[in-house]
Amino acid sequence: MQSDNSDTSTGKRVLCVEDEHFISELYTRALTKAGYEVDVRLDGDEGLKAAQTDVYDIVLLDIMIPGITGVEVLDALRDPSKTPHLHGKVIITTNLEQREEVRSEIERKADGYIVKAEITPRELVEFLSHLDA
Repeated sequence: MQSDNSDTSTGKRVLCVEDEHFISELYTRALTKAGYEVDVRLDGDEGLKAAQTDVYDIVLLDIMIPGITGVEVLDALRDPSKTPHLHGKVIITTNLEQREEVRSEIERKADGYIVKAEITPRELVEFLSHLDA
């Protein structure tokens, strides 16, 4: 019985746009345990549609996803003509090695940049808990 889960709710919603099932499952488990409500989308097109609803506090956005890329999703989310209202934070997640100028441009548009291989699910929860602190 898990009746304690409702007591630890953060009230925050996370959209995880990630096509690797293992990674999205790890993130979902860790974030749910920490009190977040998590939705997963497996490709860029669905991820963009979900993010544009502006019901999420945090969008975890992988760069290499099927359909439109994470960078294209990020660009659409930052374009006021395509996404007029977005209060949530957009955190890029990747294992891709980026050229410095490419990474700098992505980091400038995003609210955070995480290399998946360098962060555990627990560290991800810790990172997200400090976004609005």
